[in-house]
Amino acid sequence: MALHHAASGEIVDIRPLGKKLKEAISVTLVKTPHLQVFRYILLKSNEFAEHKVHGEITVQCLEGVVEFTSQGRKQMLRAGEFVYLAGGDQHALKGMEDASVLVTIVSNK
Repeated sequence: MALHHAASGEIVDIRPLGKKLKEAISVTLVKTPHLQVFRYILLKSNEFAEHKVHGEITVQCLEGVVEFTSQGRKQMLRAGEFVYLAGGDQHALKGMEDASVLVTIVSNK
């Protein structure tokens, strides 16, 4: 079965998952040749190891708290906050609480 990606003009619900967060899975919401948007689930103490992507990205915290590491510094990313990174910047995430983030990647490749 193919995964559903939002069509142009389709409204997508990104509200906090609340009690459903622990059972949720990460999911790609939009995927085109130049844009990818996905909701990433990061439970407490879980890590997304250091990595980089070619395109510019934003990471928006929808719920919980995430330790966001980039450019040699650690910051706490909380619900309602987002961070921007230029393409190729190394970064890592760690769940300080159960959390979900909305990641947007824009690529001109």
